[in-house]
Amino acid sequence: MKPILQLYRGYANEQELIVMGHVLKREQNYNFEKRKLKNATSILKLFRIKTIQNFDVYLHYNNEIIHTKTLDDGYFKFCIPLEKETHFGWMSYEVSLKYKEETVTCKGSFIRPHKGKLGIISDIDDTFLISHTNNFFRKLYILLFKNVNDRKVFKDVVPHYQALSSAGRDSIEEVNAFFYISSSEWNLYRFIAKFTKLNRLPKAVFLLKDIKRGITDFFMSGRGNHDHKFEKIKHVVEFYPTLKYVLMGDDSQHDPMLYERICKIFPVTVIAVYIRQTGKTQKNEVKKILSNLESLNVSVCYFKESSKAIEHSRSIGIIK
Repeated sequence: MKPILQLYRGYANEQELIVMGHVLKREQNYNFEKRKLKNATSILKLFRIKTIQNFDVYLHYNNEIIHTKTLDDGYFKFCIPLEKETHFGWMSYEVSLKYKEETVTCKGSFIRPHKGKLGIISDIDDTFLISHTNNFFRKLYILLFKNVNDRKVFKDVVPHYQALSSAGRDSIEEVNAFFYISSSEWNLYRFIAKFTKLNRLPKAVFLLKDIKRGITDFFMSGRGNHDHKFEKIKHVVEFYPTLKYVLMGDDSQHDPMLYERICKIFPVTVIAVYIRQTGKTQKNEVKKILSNLESLNVSVCYFKESSKAIEHSRSIGIIK
């Protein structure tokens, strides 16, 4: 059976280009129109995925062909020196593989942010996508029985994110770099990418958790250790050291603690932290963390409604 290439959005700075993807034994297409039991079947199939290890893949960029092989879980990543790129914004790249006498080619995109001052890093579940991560069974029900068209964003989150995307920009063609960093697995990439597009959220680089390859893993989706999020956020901040960052998260898991660690390591880099309140009351441990961040001159906002976050962003001059 012909291998399948799954590419993800990449990113570049002045010196380096990073693009990544998976090689799959077969494609488990998620049908975005199916509902209820049929949607559940489609979601479960995403976690029965089969990958191919040590498979040859080729990056085509700037008239060069660069060769690497997939890792044990079928994941590949190209980190290459960037010497000739003079453009900014979203650009395309191409990856191919060979199967028997056929060449399989797939096009992806990467961002090289326009020169500016702002980068936005956001969690996904219960930060902009209503997921009920605090309630395991409710979260499971929504994931299985609500398709991408039925899932909802929080009220006013879209205009807030759109305003952050264009903050400080004079041209509508120029946008700030957005990163969606989540404990959701790569299995759900196409679902999340489709959801963000349908809801007009800013186009972003996704950095997700390692792919799962079994139904048992599905029931642990989004759970477990969240240190991978810390490492990915730290990597992004180090990759773009001249940007000032806005961190968006919620209080359902470990975002406040992770963001506190980031702020302590990069004391002049993070300018604002936003934490969505997911329960009926604010959590004392979260308020304590945010108070500590304020002592580091980080502006904080603990909010239930996104309208409050918008007002805060205006008050500190991030958006107009």
